[in-house]
Amino acid sequence: MKDSYGRSINYLRISLTDRCNLRCIYCMPKEGIVKRPYGDLLRFEDILKIIKAAATLGINKIRYTGGEPLIMKDIEYLIRETANIKEITDVAITTNGILLCDMADKLKEAGLKRVNISLDTLKADKYKFITRCGNLDAVLKSIDKCLSIGLTPVKINTVLLKGFNDTEIMDFVEFTKNLPVDIRFIELMPIGEGKKLYENDNLSSEVVLKEIQDNFDVISQPTSKSSTVSLYKVRGYKGNIGFISPMSCKFCKDCNRLRLTSIGDLKPCLHSDKVINLKHCLNDEKLLLEELKRGILGKPEEHNMSSKHKSESEKMMYQIGG
Repeated sequence: MKDSYGRSINYLRISLTDRCNLRCIYCMPKEGIVKRPYGDLLRFEDILKIIKAAATLGINKIRYTGGEPLIMKDIEYLIRETANIKEITDVAITTNGILLCDMADKLKEAGLKRVNISLDTLKADKYKFITRCGNLDAVLKSIDKCLSIGLTPVKINTVLLKGFNDTEIMDFVEFTKNLPVDIRFIELMPIGEGKKLYENDNLSSEVVLKEIQDNFDVISQPTSKSSTVSLYKVRGYKGNIGFISPMSCKFCKDCNRLRLTSIGDLKPCLHSDKVINLKHCLNDEKLLLEELKRGILGKPEEHNMSSKHKSESEKMMYQIGG
C-alpha cells in the first residue's frame, strides 16, 4: 500500500519489549527502567494477528527489536509463526548480541533470515563502560556464530560518539577486511537518553567518511531505493561500510516503514508523537485493517529533527525499538 506521498510501505519494525540486559548510555538510564507488567505488552498471538492484517496491505518485511528481543521467552515460536505467513519474505532481528550465540541455530531453523548486532566499540573496557555491564567477547562470538551458520548478511550497528569511538573508526574499517560483515555507522539522534549527549557528542557521517577516504581506497556500493544506508567498500575487503545519517542526510523521501511498540502503539514515523493504539481493535479484523491503513496514510512527508535538533516523540529508544 502507498502512503499519501506515493511511498510503498512494506516494512514493519516491532518492539517486543522495553526491557534489556544492557544499559547503554545513549539508550537507557543507568538505574534501568520501571518494568511494565507483561500483561501490558502485546502477546505473540496479538503480534501475529497484526502482522497477518498488515500483510494484506503489502507488508512483507518484519524486524523484531526491543529493548532486547532475545530476552523474550519462546521467541523462536514467534519467528517460526512469522516466517510461516505466506506474504512475509524477510524476518530479521536487531539485538545486542549477548544471548545470540547460544540461540542462533534455533533462530535460523525457525526462519530467521538475518541479524543486526549493536556494537559501538571493539575494546572490552570501553564496551563495559558504554553498556554499563556488557561482555564484548559474547558479542564477538555471536558475530562469528552467525557467519559460520550462514545467518547473513551480518550487519553491525555502530552509533557514532565523539570522544568515545571516533578513535576506533579505522579499527572498524579493518574489521571488514577478512569478515563479510556490514559495519553501519549511525549518527546519534536526540531521542531519550541521547538528548543528553547530542550537543557535545554527535559526529556527522560526512566527517567520518572523509577520514576513511583519506586512509583507504573506498568505492561506492549500490543499495535499494528504500535503503537508509549509504554503502561503501574498501577495495579488496570482504565486508562493507555503511552510513545511516538521519540528522545530516535524512532519508524520509523513500521511507517504507511503520513501527509497532510493545504496548501496541503504531508509529507512522519514528520521530513523530502521533500514534495509533491497536489493542482496542485486535478482535475486529475490519477495524484493525482500517487503523493500519490510517497509520500508513498518516505518515508525514519527513521529520524535522534536522532543523530542531530534537525529536517530537517523547518516547525513549528502548520503548520504540532501535
